[in-house]
Amino acid sequence: MNRSADAITRTGYKAIARTLISVCVGAAALIATPAAAAAPEPAPVATQWEFTFEPGPLRLAWVDENGTTKPYFYLTYRITNHWGGAKLFAPDVSLMTDNTNVLRSGRGVSASVTAEIMRRLKNPLLESQIDIVSNVLEGVEHARDGVVIWPAEDLQADEIAIFFAGLSGEFQSYVTGRNTSDPQRYTLRKTMMLRYSTPGEMAQQGDRPFELIEERWVMR
Repeated sequence: MNRSADAITRTGYKAIARTLISVCVGAAALIATPAAAAAPEPAPVATQWEFTFEPGPLRLAWVDENGTTKPYFYLTYRITNHWGGAKLFAPDVSLMTDNTNVLRSGRGVSASVTAEIMRRLKNPLLESQIDIVSNVLEGVEHARDGVVIWPAEDLQADEIAIFFAGLSGEFQSYVTGRNTSDPQRYTLRKTMMLRYSTPGEMAQQGDRPFELIEERWVMR
């Protein structure tokens, strides 16, 4: 295959991957078969407890560790409990690029890298993904600030999607292949999806935030 044809092929793959981010936002959508029903959507009005979620900007940080400088994506956020009582907050956050790489936050991120990024943010109330796991009391005075971090393994992506679970008690059962000999049952959680545009060379992004192009609830 010549270089021109190879470039066209790569462009085609990235276009398909971007479509996956836009359309296959739920686990059910990713596994759906022709015999499956349409993937469920969250209830129009919250039916279960739900934290108020305020995302900060998604940025790229270069951090030195053991003499090697590596890039990391990080997202700050604030959650508030307006539902009364104490609600357990245990975030489960994944990042997906348009090249379909999926990363769980915190994996491949050392304690020293986390500490350095938090030091740069200069927020004494900021908590790491591990430290923030606890009950959150009701009221704005008990709001919590957190940060999630991923190794930036793909700096060529044109789009990034973040799936933030742990914000809501709503879930739904979903079955694929009802009319087959091997039906599969899944439990989908109400999850916040954030999509960002990352055109150009991300290695030159500096500390500028990526552009948020979509924010909505999905079942995943």
